[in-house]
Amino acid sequence: MILPVIMAGGSGSRLWPLSRQLFPKQFLPLTGESTMLQETCARLEGLEHQPPLLICGDDHRFTVAEQLREAKQGHSGIVLEPAGRNTAPAVALAALRATVGSESDPLLLVLAADHVIRDVAAFQDAVNKAIPHAEQGKLVTFGIVPTGPETGYGYIRRNADGDTAFAVEEFVEKPDLATAEKYVASGDFYWNSGMFLFRASRYLEELKAHRPDMLAACEKAMSGAAVDIDFVRPAAESFLACPDDSIDYAVMEKTRDAVVVPMDCGWSDVGSWSALWEVSDKDDNGNTTRGDVILQDSKGCYVQSDSKLIATVGLEDVVVVESDDAILVAAKDRVQDIKKVVNQLKAENRSEAQVHRKVYRPWGFYDSVDAGDRFQVKRIVVKPGAKLSLQMHHHRAEHWIVVSGTAMVTNGDKEMLVTENQSTYIPLGVTHRLENPGSIPLELIEVQSGSYLGEDDIVRFEDQYQRA
Repeated sequence: MILPVIMAGGSGSRLWPLSRQLFPKQFLPLTGESTMLQETCARLEGLEHQPPLLICGDDHRFTVAEQLREAKQGHSGIVLEPAGRNTAPAVALAALRATVGSESDPLLLVLAADHVIRDVAAFQDAVNKAIPHAEQGKLVTFGIVPTGPETGYGYIRRNADGDTAFAVEEFVEKPDLATAEKYVASGDFYWNSGMFLFRASRYLEELKAHRPDMLAACEKAMSGAAVDIDFVRPAAESFLACPDDSIDYAVMEKTRDAVVVPMDCGWSDVGSWSALWEVSDKDDNGNTTRGDVILQDSKGCYVQSDSKLIATVGLEDVVVVESDDAILVAAKDRVQDIKKVVNQLKAENRSEAQVHRKVYRPWGFYDSVDAGDRFQVKRIVVKPGAKLSLQMHHHRAEHWIVVSGTAMVTNGDKEMLVTENQSTYIPLGVTHRLENPGSIPLELIEVQSGSYLGEDDIVRFEDQYQRA
């Protein structure tokens, strides 16, 4: 049976301002009501498979778990990479996890959580065609049938002999336009999708043959792994010693058993706003809109509003994206340069590169409503049955006003229920906790005041989510 391995890491900086380092594009609903991660899981329905195994970073663990819960999607575990080391080590961790047990050796269907696939039936058909080849020990990669001379993707050249699968002749880097045109005209090249199917043991065998140093580091990391409810935590020190490399470089370009199965499924890796415009529905003037948008005499634009009305007049081939704390306006043919904006934000240590105004936590979320030199106002929503850590702050006091629901508050040595329209005050330095004992979401307004209001001014004494 297939074990899907969904890689949910990465920062997606080219889709800023919606995609942020701590809430990247795979967790956003870019093409529909569901997030890209949820859509990746949903397109598995119809294939015979085990619940997917997820790979992500520690910072994204609760987001992954919450989005799976929202989608009512089971899973086979969430492996937390101590640091990003590219796809080859990530899949090695998954393969080692999948082969725990004397008879466990599934076919791994390696997928990225941030791809768009319009034709799910064609995707599943290609996977089913690949299964016999993977069962015979081949390492299958899926080649996207090109729709044009795209210069933003790598390519795979196939051998001419084959039926449902073709031997891989070579992997080639992103070409210039003239070379891409030759590739497409030949009919022997596919876009490199970064999706794979192979038996777990075969991947580990090839990794041992070609990158034994990488396999040794991953084996050591997994042998020292800790299991924390749904999360699998490889030993950090061992994994940090692992080299950084992709599956293509580490294994697929070196093995003699690589084959490519063509896939024509309306695929995109959505690597930019222009790529998202390409795969999105458009009006008669070639515009894509999401949210509250009014267009006048505008053509070929991508316009997305998160909360405010956006009106455009006389624009052509422009991207306009409004989020809760930033607005992007860019020429559609210059969207690759958005990464330079993100780099500048990081250099200036601005929060807009890292997080949104609304920040999700395992217990719910908070939304930063207003802030000044010595105050900050947040709207906090706590899920039923959830509770924050028992904590203390060195530099700020807090006022809590309950808007709806009931709060169980620990304030020093006292415990009390605070109901709608009631409030409580947490002095600086006092140990406290907020909990929702009810069956509906708890919503409150928090007013912080003090000399320092950063999120790192927190000392946790107890935390059910294992946060330091």
